[in-house]
Amino acid sequence: MGPSVKMHGEPEFPIGPGSIRADFFARPSPFVLLNTFDCLMPRPIVVTVHLDALRHNLARVRAATPDARVWAVVKADAYGHGIERAFDALRSADGFALLDLAEAKALRVLDWRGPILLLEGCFDARDLEVCSRLDLWHTVHCNEQIDWLAAHKTQLPHRVFLKMNTGMNRLGFTPDRFRAAWTRLNALPQVDEISLMQHFPDADGPRGIAVQLEAFEAAALDLPGERSLSNSAAILRHGDALAGRSDWVRPGIVLYGSAPDFPLHSAADWGLLPAMTLSSRVIGLQHLQAGDTVGYGSSFIADEPMRIGVVACGYADGYPRHCPTGTPVLVNGVRCRLVGRVSMDMITVDLTPVPGAGMGSEVTLWGRAANSAVLPIDEVARAAGTVAYELMCAVAPRVPAMTQDV
Repeated sequence: MGPSVKMHGEPEFPIGPGSIRADFFARPSPFVLLNTFDCLMPRPIVVTVHLDALRHNLARVRAATPDARVWAVVKADAYGHGIERAFDALRSADGFALLDLAEAKALRVLDWRGPILLLEGCFDARDLEVCSRLDLWHTVHCNEQIDWLAAHKTQLPHRVFLKMNTGMNRLGFTPDRFRAAWTRLNALPQVDEISLMQHFPDADGPRGIAVQLEAFEAAALDLPGERSLSNSAAILRHGDALAGRSDWVRPGIVLYGSAPDFPLHSAADWGLLPAMTLSSRVIGLQHLQAGDTVGYGSSFIADEPMRIGVVACGYADGYPRHCPTGTPVLVNGVRCRLVGRVSMDMITVDLTPVPGAGMGSEVTLWGRAANSAVLPIDEVARAAGTVAYELMCAVAPRVPAMTQDV
């Protein structure tokens, strides 16, 4: 029997010849059956979260930073993979880092009893009550958050991460004001341990980390507390320079199988596996003659006879509308190309490289095909003029989701 798949909240079913269609057990349809003898089959599009890949990528982070503890960053619902789906595969991390109190509560409901860090801290003074109740650690990046802590009534002091702005210029105290912020926090009975953190803006590029690292170490000199410095790019590209300097690392995109410095390096170059597959099926065929056009605006014109497949996937599913002709797609594991404009519910694909394809053929929009061929999400994102983060997070709620563990 082949590998098993599990729809979220459902028992496992085998996949392969003669098996029950796993994607039938998707999220409940919002439509009411008018006849009890009817059977509504879902559209064939499905997003698959590969638990084996998540475990592998987390192990890859461990190998790159053997002396550091690991925050598994699961903000934005685990980068679109779903916290509940990804949790079991990532629970060997030392802690979880996120933004949203609802996501933190979800982890506690899943019986996670270890550290949870709010990467942007509290958005309102009332959030501190939730931090106390759920035992959350939280970032402090501005004076207002220190004011809220000073006024907060709690029996248990809070663990905080004081953030320095070393050049990203989003959140954090500038180096010249960092020590004063630490002094204020250290004087508060509401505060227990103070850890120190910053975020590298250029760890994925030629500017590197030297300027930010020097600024951080100068401003934090002799201050006690654990350090958290490294994001995904710093973990993979600057591990030697940061060895022993970052007590906690914060891998995000690397956990989900995307290269933080693509196209300089691919996910395969870093030994990463894709944790998400967006797949569908061919639902229609058209035979074109030279001069025939495809889709809205007739943006694609056939220059010779060709066969195209219509695929059940569109921008309402989260596939980027601005993907141009030539964007890579796998059909039955063979690399093909998108032709014409992306529609709300459909795309069209040139089937010339795979003459045996037909109705029902497997289409991989990104991720891992059934024959183990991989279409890196980074390549699709580049074709769309964006990054893999956006594609992962943009998969629409109407797309059924399942997990796979091989």
